[in-house]
Amino acid sequence: MALKIIRPDSYIKREIKFFKKHPELINQYAKALKLLSIDPSHPSLRLHAIKTKHCHSISINIQYRVLLTLRLMNDGKVLLIDIGDHGVY
Repeated sequence: MALKIIRPDSYIKREIKFFKKHPELINQYAKALKLLSIDPSHPSLRLHAIKTKHCHSISINIQYRVLLTLRLMNDGKVLLIDIGDHGVY
């Protein structure tokens, strides 16, 4: 069963701003989200909890990541929260 990825309006605004600065990452990003929906435990995503933010993170590449909320237990949904540099969080 594929996970449903939810991109709220607040996230979409951040996403647009991020890709204006980093258009070269669009393909890597799309691949990471597709992989997340199919297999969130795939090693290349480097999924891990961020306890101080009460969320999780997946990697787009070594420098950039996506913050998300996982609701796998109840309804198989993934809510995207933020996108940016690893150093920012």
